[in-house]
Amino acid sequence: MLDLIILGLHFLICFLISIAIWCQPKDVDLHSSSTEGAGIEPDGLIFIGKEEDIKKSQRITAKINGREIVVFYHEGKFHALDSRCYHEGGPLCRGEIEDIDGQACIVCPWHKFKITLETGEGLYEGINPLEPSPTPKWQSKGVKQRIHKVTIDNGNVYVSPPDLSVSFDSDYFADKYKNGGELAMGK
Repeated sequence: MLDLIILGLHFLICFLISIAIWCQPKDVDLHSSSTEGAGIEPDGLIFIGKEEDIKKSQRITAKINGREIVVFYHEGKFHALDSRCYHEGGPLCRGEIEDIDGQACIVCPWHKFKITLETGEGLYEGINPLEPSPTPKWQSKGVKQRIHKVTIDNGNVYVSPPDLSVSFDSDYFADKYKNGGELAMGK
């Protein structure tokens, strides 16, 4: 009986944390692009911000045609990916960057899913039970998160529009969080 009470309290706490996350103030988007052509260069690149500003802040969120992305500056490189985690839509812009097996990864703040900044692969630590002494090793789930090509030109940071002919798991939450960055809930 005590186990049921503890389990019930656990679920209640998780529910309250979820409510607190959804009700907190949203990030303000200072750099938005839309299909009307604002911020779109003649070669199709979309202006995100000044290189020095992003280097100082280490990350920035932006919108490309209503799609929320996050651009990270980490160890001398710029990386851009969908801002919502492929797993459950967690805000990757609030995640920590960790080195995992020699790869820079963003760790989703909601469920600790690890995604490589370079390729968008989801990583997990698993064992091969057929080995005599199985030890955990980092393995790939495949590419789960859409990444976006970043171009630097004359101190400006640009992102190429996504190629939507190829789908990724993160597309589901990118669509759900379009236009305002909030999950569409029948409003």
